[in-house]
Amino acid sequence: MIRLFSLTRVFGIMLMIFSATYILPILTARIFNDGTVWLFIKGLLSTFFSGGVLWLLAKDYSRELKAKDGFILVLLAWSGMAAISAFPLMAYLPDLSFTDAYFETMSGLSTTGATVLSGLDKLPPAINLWRHELHWIGGMGIIVLAVAILPILGIGGRQVFMSETPGPMKDSKLTPRVTETASNLWSIYAGTTLACILALRLAGMDWLDAVCHAFSTLGLGGFSTHDANIAYFDSPAIEGVLMVFMLLSGMNFATHFLAVRNRSLNPYKYDVEAKPYMALILGSCLLIAAYLFSEGVYPDYLTALRNAAFNVISIATDCGFSSVDFGVWPIFAPLWMLFLACITVNTGSTGGGIKMMRTLILAKQSEVQMFLLNHPTAIHPLKLGRMIVHSNIQLAILGFIFVYFMSIVLLTFVLLVTGMDFISALSAIVSCLNNAGPGLGQVGPATNYASLNDFQTWICTLAMYLGRMEIFTVLVVFNPAFWRK
Repeated sequence: MIRLFSLTRVFGIMLMIFSATYILPILTARIFNDGTVWLFIKGLLSTFFSGGVLWLLAKDYSRELKAKDGFILVLLAWSGMAAISAFPLMAYLPDLSFTDAYFETMSGLSTTGATVLSGLDKLPPAINLWRHELHWIGGMGIIVLAVAILPILGIGGRQVFMSETPGPMKDSKLTPRVTETASNLWSIYAGTTLACILALRLAGMDWLDAVCHAFSTLGLGGFSTHDANIAYFDSPAIEGVLMVFMLLSGMNFATHFLAVRNRSLNPYKYDVEAKPYMALILGSCLLIAAYLFSEGVYPDYLTALRNAAFNVISIATDCGFSSVDFGVWPIFAPLWMLFLACITVNTGSTGGGIKMMRTLILAKQSEVQMFLLNHPTAIHPLKLGRMIVHSNIQLAILGFIFVYFMSIVLLTFVLLVTGMDFISALSAIVSCLNNAGPGLGQVGPATNYASLNDFQTWICTLAMYLGRMEIFTVLVVFNPAFWRK
């Protein structure tokens, strides 16, 4: 009971903090006079009031969060805030069901970028900005943001931070206190966002589009203010800016922080994920461009390279922008892109999927196993760069990979039972679980997820949620041992 009240208290504070996210759309609605000012003011007040009630009910229950509390709070935060965020959309679009609204906001906060909305060009600026702001908030994690603030209110945050952040960031702190770590990561994140906004403005976007697409890019989300997505602009300059910042966002923000703090590029040199990440993506751009040219999809190699580079980088980094309908390309190209979405982005980035670190460790583990088959008495530790990867980490990664692929298989079968065709079902689950956005077929880049029925929509929502939580964070709470004292 004490745990319940303690979590209620913290969640209430987080809701009150989250209510501040309505300020930006309120200002936008006022600047553009789009008629949605009071809609967002009501959202701010209701969110703050709800959080205040929860805090008042449990304000006398204060204790340091345990590891298990961190898992529960992460799940509550993501599911609860997605539900609260759905109401501005439902208020403005009365025909939008809660199922579709929740899908849209979960897609925003999980940085998936899959949408059920059409007529984006005609949406009020504040509504469009709200959707994109959810990407930006979700990019580095609502929990990490809260960790930078909650200790000021007397709430320890390390357990929440550890539950939220993936990969090596769980094992090392960039600064002596987790609060400083979260603050520094957000500083880098915000600074890079500002640079992206200015670059997009110089490339030809207006200020609203620049802000919205920068939020999507840094969060690796993929929402756009236009139904035609990036094809609306038909600008090599804009595509070039987005490609650079998508690649940066797919890298570990801890590495960006160290590079800025040390004023050196050496952190990128010693980041074991950075080189294979860039090599795999850029090599795939050249490969798919050559393939599309050879298949006669484009009349010349430069045109093929422009379209291949942008869309490969977008899907490989799990961003989800599109400049052409790559769903009509020969099937090898889009399937390779979805494969890249599974394995490419770095730990500590704003992307999803298996992550490059796990991919490299699995590849190294395969090498070690083949070596031991030929030299069974040898001692051959698995090394990644200068780091020895211990067996417990290897087993944990194998367990994650198994659950990851079983999630894809089982959820795809569920969609198949509902009547979806195989390519649509598989690509929808792969895209949602990797937080990549568009799939193929029924959910391809030329369409969206609006054609799904409610059950199919909830399955894809679950996939997005599992992907953002890296699966185990969700599944662990269903283990009976989790609830034992």
